[in-house]
Amino acid sequence: MISRRLVLTAPAFLALPAWGQAQEAWADRLVSAAAAQIGQTLTYDPAYVTLTYPGGDVPRDRGVCTDVVIRAYRDGLGIDLQSRVHQDMAANFTAYPKTWGLRRPDRNIDHRRVPNLETFLKRAGAGLPAGTSWRAGDLITQRLPGNLPHILVVDGRMAAPGRPFAIHNVGAGAKREDVITAWPIVGHFRWRG
Repeated sequence: MISRRLVLTAPAFLALPAWGQAQEAWADRLVSAAAAQIGQTLTYDPAYVTLTYPGGDVPRDRGVCTDVVIRAYRDGLGIDLQSRVHQDMAANFTAYPKTWGLRRPDRNIDHRRVPNLETFLKRAGAGLPAGTSWRAGDLITQRLPGNLPHILVVDGRMAAPGRPFAIHNVGAGAKREDVITAWPIVGHFRWRG
């Protein structure tokens, strides 16, 4: 006869492999959605555009580094960063950078700015300590020459031992490149939504 204790603890034990598989599936969906933009998003275009809300997007053939991330979350995980960032900014505007001189949130552009995504991800508890190993689906923020903010999605493919490729748009559309260590890293995030 099976003891009651064994029956009560067995489901938790059996769930451990499934939890690991769910985490892997989450990252796979995010990376696949980012990679699907390669060959579709061909232009770097930071122009301000009035977007529908929620679910607004610039035309798929263009965008910036944040658009790669926004589309990956929306297409791969069904998470709308436009609405998530806007709602958090509306409730906590003073927590966000004042770089652009805004007096209130702007749902057309706020989610498309790296410093705002960094703030949102930190507030969501997604920040990881420096030196944490990179995993597929992680987000890395960097500063390009001239202190320009940049964000990318860590790919599952390896560029070199210990260093994965990244999917990003740094000026010529969405690409998979070996750039994680190309510029100073200022943030490392793992956000499942």
